[in-house]
Amino acid sequence: MNRILLTSALLLAAVSAALAGEVPPASSVPPAIASAPAKAPGPKLVEPHLHIARSNIAGHSRIALTFDACMGQADERILSTLVRERIPATIFVTARWLKRNPAALVVFLQNPDLFELENHGENHIPAVDTPTLIYGIASAGSPQAVRQEVEGGAAAMIAAGIPAPHWFRGSTAKYDLSAIGEIRNMGFRIAGYSINGDGGSLLGAAITEKRIASAKDGDVVISHINQPTHAAGEGVVKALVDLKAKGTEFVRLDDVEDTGDDKTAE
Repeated sequence: MNRILLTSALLLAAVSAALAGEVPPASSVPPAIASAPAKAPGPKLVEPHLHIARSNIAGHSRIALTFDACMGQADERILSTLVRERIPATIFVTARWLKRNPAALVVFLQNPDLFELENHGENHIPAVDTPTLIYGIASAGSPQAVRQEVEGGAAAMIAAGIPAPHWFRGSTAKYDLSAIGEIRNMGFRIAGYSINGDGGSLLGAAITEKRIASAKDGDVVISHINQPTHAAGEGVVKALVDLKAKGTEFVRLDDVEDTGDDKTAE
């Protein structure tokens, strides 16, 4: 009988507490809920735009072609087209890519009227000075690591016989504002773009061709020259040939004046 009365009393107390709107003590809350930390917000990232001075001549578009050579091999489809059609371009190379593609480097250096070689970093690490992931790639994570990525890439270029670069484009083309300031203080301008031609070389040939062919007077196009097995390269080639046939003027970044977002090219 005493056990029954005790159980009833406890049940009555629990019901009363519920009706009174009592909140259970913290000790009764499951640990996963009670101790879950608030997720810290990631750094604010920007993806700067860049435009070049327009020709302002009706029917005469001027665009700047830029290609990233991140890792992997040279895309001979694109490289041979640029040489054969005498189309100038700015090529952003990493130290890693230079080590694997000495033959392509020779072609670049043999055609200084066509190719302007610039800095894409040492190890293709996003130039963000706060730890984060961008498209699954870990950022540099500190000002010191950003400096190493930028200066290491430049040093590798000079060691390979390339003139000292003065443009930089980081992996993923995303930055935080503090890293932009750090890179500018190193003496580099930061190359954004206005048209993403090949979606990181992940787009199909048809959509890549359409995107690049849509370039207007003053646009800066970004594509990739390091994925010879991807369909995007085929679209790049078709678009370049078509644009040339239409009388498009191709220039390198150093050939004309430009305007960039977020104090990247001032």
